[in-house]
Amino acid sequence: MLDTDFFRRWMAAAADAVGREAGRLTELDSAIGDADHGINMQRGFTAVTAALEKDAPDTPGAVLTLSGRQLISTVGGASGPLYGTLLRRAGKALGDDPEVSPAQLAEALRAGIAAVAQLGGAKAGDKTMLDALEPAAAALDESFAAARAAAEEGALATVPMLARKGRASYLGERSIGHQDPGATSSALLIAALEEVAR
Repeated sequence: MLDTDFFRRWMAAAADAVGREAGRLTELDSAIGDADHGINMQRGFTAVTAALEKDAPDTPGAVLTLSGRQLISTVGGASGPLYGTLLRRAGKALGDDPEVSPAQLAEALRAGIAAVAQLGGAKAGDKTMLDALEPAAAALDESFAAARAAAEEGALATVPMLARKGRASYLGERSIGHQDPGATSSALLIAALEEVAR
């Protein structure tokens, strides 16, 4: 079972990963976006870490809900609302249980991903964060390691895709050949989950 401390450690590991990879995320975003994804995500997860230390939520769902709220209020562009919606909806799906199973987490993530798809009007194959998140949530039923591998493969699979949503879609054919920054940061989030589950 996964307790509140597990979810706090997940968000801390995600903040570390985003901090380490901020330069790479911004580099990817400079090719097909506004060149600010890494900076924005780093600012958002720094705020998440600070909020979790200050407020100390006492259930897994509350950790994700608070984290999502922080991302919405501190991350610029589309990433804040999308990541915030992912975590808030997943947190709401987990409810007030003091501990949750990996299966409940997988189900909650799927609820969050559905909300992201609805908000952004995107689907898998559109070269967005969904290309990493959807396969990860499906593979989470098998194991955390399988989810990480699926997210990383999903992010890599965006390279040959034509962007159909978001800032990158304005580039049309020129979006082909670049890895999607949102899918890449989503893979970092899932990698952080696998890291704390070890």
